[in-house]
Amino acid sequence: MSRQDVVHIYDYAGNQTANADLAKSILGLPDDIFEQRSHFFHGRYENLYIDADKLPGLKPVLEAALAKSAELLQLPVDKLRFGFWINVMNQGDVTTLHSHDDDDDELLSAVYYIQAPAGSGLFKLHYKDEVTEIDPVAGRFMFFGPAIPHEVTEHHNKIPRVSIGINIGPAG
Repeated sequence: MSRQDVVHIYDYAGNQTANADLAKSILGLPDDIFEQRSHFFHGRYENLYIDADKLPGLKPVLEAALAKSAELLQLPVDKLRFGFWINVMNQGDVTTLHSHDDDDDELLSAVYYIQAPAGSGLFKLHYKDEVTEIDPVAGRFMFFGPAIPHEVTEHHNKIPRVSIGINIGPAG
């Protein structure tokens, strides 16, 4: 089994201009701006939900994710919809083993790395009897099946790791 069987990696061309401002915006958000938080494990909420309009720099990233998803799924963009959340990992944080197939209508999942300093923890996909480990890279998308269990190992850097989780499903 090759890595391409499990995950599709895509470097976002617009990341150089978007990521620094987006990371600063996200890390500067007050706690009360998040509409919902979920997955409270190891002393932190793994998922932080916010309206995309409150983070203008996020729109091009989400549009790129939708376009690449349409390409991978061989579907028109207007036949797809997405949901997203923010994940901020501070030193010592981990993301527990989970999958994204809770709603039974997700077609694809993705993560986009806004800020991934050295020591950010490995993204680990558990597929069949193998584990694929990938170092996160700022400006990179990783697309994978929503039923594939995955986790992130401990973040060791003092600089936070900031990513966006995305689920793509059928529109309407």
